[in-house]
Amino acid sequence: MTSSSSPSLKVLSKIACNRLQKEVVEWQVNPPSGFKHKVSDNLQRWIIEVNGASGTLYSDDIYQLQVDFPEHYPMEAPQVIFVPPAPLHPHIYSNGHICLGKLGLLFLLNLLLLVFRMCSIWYYDYVGI
Repeated sequence: MTSSSSPSLKVLSKIACNRLQKEVVEWQVNPPSGFKHKVSDNLQRWIIEVNGASGTLYSDDIYQLQVDFPEHYPMEAPQVIFVPPAPLHPHIYSNGHICLGKLGLLFLLNLLLLVFRMCSIWYYDYVGI
């Protein structure tokens, strides 16, 4: 699935819609460092620009993540893929999908840290911290 294809996304629930509207505003007020939300009219699909980490092979690169929010977000996790061209990495397919099954624990933890960094405002707001 790429940004040019249209998956069969169901209509967002009222809770999901309200939640995502709040998160868009929070992202605009307090954007996470190294990430940029490309604003569009589609609340259910976000495109996020990610700067490659300094001191790595990806340091001068900018990638795009496509985040598709499910009908019952935040109770269901969004699907996140790289919009092609995806970074060259053994666990990222050329179509942008991330191969989680073969990842080592350390890489998986680093990936989770990246996701938590990107979504920390969502999580802490959800649990009321």
